[in-house]
Amino acid sequence: MNQTLKTSFRYALRRSVPILVGFFPLGTAYGILMARAGYSFLWSGLASLFVYAGSLQMLMVEFLTAGTPIPTVIVTSLLLNSRHMFYGISFLDKFNAYGPWKYFLIYGLPDENYSLLCSYQPREGVEEKWVHIFDTALIWLYWIAFSMLGGLIGAWLPFDTTGIDFTMTALFLVILTDQIRAGGSRLPAAVSLTASLLCLLLFGTDSFLLPALAVTVAALVLLRPQLDGKEAAQ
Repeated sequence: MNQTLKTSFRYALRRSVPILVGFFPLGTAYGILMARAGYSFLWSGLASLFVYAGSLQMLMVEFLTAGTPIPTVIVTSLLLNSRHMFYGISFLDKFNAYGPWKYFLIYGLPDENYSLLCSYQPREGVEEKWVHIFDTALIWLYWIAFSMLGGLIGAWLPFDTTGIDFTMTALFLVILTDQIRAGGSRLPAAVSLTASLLCLLLFGTDSFLLPALAVTVAALVLLRPQLDGKEAAQ
């Protein structure tokens, strides 16, 4: 490994340390939830390897244990992670310049890595391409390692895991809060809450999710002019 690669790796490692710290509790909690649902640490690692979507993986535990219908899983996954398509669009030109590595960078673009890509500052002796590649690889490995660690802890340590499943609820509450603060308008949150409660009453706890998602998306499409007007005013 030449000096530029070494320097780029050290720079990427320093940049990724805060994400390493943040992934420890979240990834471990995910692994424990998987173990509690009856899946070994290897399944937790494989899910993190191939699915690699923290919020979706948390939700996936509930899908697996509840026997959620496949159409609901597909639609929920698409809506929950649709923001990543916009992440990728903003880096198309840059990734295309990286040759075959672009496929790895596109796959490894969760929220955390997107924040690192956006906050990159040039530094003497490092190459931007390799910093992005190393950042992507390190963050991916952190998530895999901590999800497997959680799986081992959940399988080997005999302790009461009651309450750990609230991690998923807390995660989505944080995401919702951030979206409300970033977007400025509370209308999307109010629409989704109303749609969820209405569909819960109409369809019950086992079948309300997909109709609620459909109603929310339809309502937000109809309200798009009003939302755009509020954003422009702000």
